[in-house]
Amino acid sequence: MKFAKEFPRVRYAYGVAAALLIGGSAFSVATGPVGAQVAQNAPAAMPPQGAPVSFADLAAKLQPAVVNIQTKQRVPVRQGQTDPLAEFLRRFGQPGGGGDAPQGEQPQTRESGSLGSGFFISADGYVVTNNHLIQGAGGTGTVDSVTVIMTDRRELPARIIGRDPASDLALLKVEGNNFPYVNWGDSQRARVGDWVMAIGNPYGLGGTVTAGIISALHRGITGAGAYDRYIQTDASINMGNSGGPMFDLNGNVIGINSALISPTGASVGIGLAIPAELARPVIDSLRRGQRPQRGYLGIGLQTIEDSDAAALGIPKNQGELVRSVVPGQPAQKAGIQQGDVIVRVSGRDVTPDETASYLISLVTPGQRVPIDVIRDGKRLTVNAVVAQRPTDEELARISGATPDAPGFDPNDQNAPAVPAGQALGVSLQPLTADIARAINVPADTRGLVVTNVNPNGSASDRGIRRGDVIVSIDRRPVTTTAQVSAAVDAARRAGRSAVLLLIKRGQNPETFVGVDIAK
Repeated sequence: MKFAKEFPRVRYAYGVAAALLIGGSAFSVATGPVGAQVAQNAPAAMPPQGAPVSFADLAAKLQPAVVNIQTKQRVPVRQGQTDPLAEFLRRFGQPGGGGDAPQGEQPQTRESGSLGSGFFISADGYVVTNNHLIQGAGGTGTVDSVTVIMTDRRELPARIIGRDPASDLALLKVEGNNFPYVNWGDSQRARVGDWVMAIGNPYGLGGTVTAGIISALHRGITGAGAYDRYIQTDASINMGNSGGPMFDLNGNVIGINSALISPTGASVGIGLAIPAELARPVIDSLRRGQRPQRGYLGIGLQTIEDSDAAALGIPKNQGELVRSVVPGQPAQKAGIQQGDVIVRVSGRDVTPDETASYLISLVTPGQRVPIDVIRDGKRLTVNAVVAQRPTDEELARISGATPDAPGFDPNDQNAPAVPAGQALGVSLQPLTADIARAINVPADTRGLVVTNVNPNGSASDRGIRRGDVIVSIDRRPVTTTAQVSAAVDAARRAGRSAVLLLIKRGQNPETFVGVDIAK
């Protein structure tokens, strides 16, 4: 993984309530409740060859249980923002142009909102949707109001029962009974190539049905986290489909459509859904009024790229690298160290499909589990008592990550350099107190600062840049150029073509980066 990894353009599949609003009360169809459970009578068998003759019967049964979600929130208008219409009227001396706000006037606000999708999971009005639809501006808090719009155009106010930012799931409740609802399916039995159908509210166009196949399972898009594990489909998923269901041909929900990967913002055939196997336990906890239970060790993890594997002397696609260990948390108490490679959790191998974060999250808090790690080429087992995962706010305080800090001029090519880093494609200089302040790293940081980077070298390819501090090489601290040379020589004698650097950038957490050794 590059130090400054470029992620694909991932977009949440929800629309901003700006132009298309549906479900108004001026026109309604008085059809009454559609009925109770709708999934039982759906077709139960897949045609032996080819695609279904039609999705019409399945869509007709399932559509009443899928709803449109409309949210509203008043957000403050930043100072200096101008109302274009008011500015136009002011310039041309028309009434309504406004002027300077009187002293003591309340801060201006504007109405903001979003459009998305959801679905009933019970006859008494519980609705599942995505958290990012109902979270407040800036990703915190909640919106002022949520409205559920049914297929018969009834608009029902909804209250938020619970939300879980980690999984991007939320549970709503509308008052009433005899709502149509759908059942959860078994996403663990889904296979690549299976037919699926999505129903939702793309671009405010409610009741839209699309169909396709499962393109991939366990698709990761960020490379981290227990919930970075999506079902990928080529069924059209667009802005506004967020929170809507992905059905199998039995009419059961096997996924919650949540995001799309697209260079344009429109569907290009890469839609992503949260699998039911991950969603259902979270929703069940929220429905009971409980916080979702998921295991936590207190470690930062990163995927192992080819250069990292070469530096560690391990096969590709095996395990995940421990980037950091939180003091006082289960991992440190169990003896896990920075630079360890976790290869097995509770008897299950760590792979790209089953990441360490995912396997740890499945462990019940308070349970002791064996964890296999590779350290300095040797395999050993530690036992950890898994804790309950903190909230996102608590994790943010623990990590203390901040944006890259100013104060180090990346264009200054006159910084002194030493040749010890040439094998790494960098020039290095001992880190002094003055340089540490300039590049905004903690005062107790020890290492060598990168003063120049060869644009054609491996370090540049891996995202290392001027101002980064090399803290260690192959898990051994380096503070002198002689130690760098010794680490490179030791790697060559061991037959490795790369070394593993521990990089500190500003106030951000340390990160391991594998760098090829120049011949």
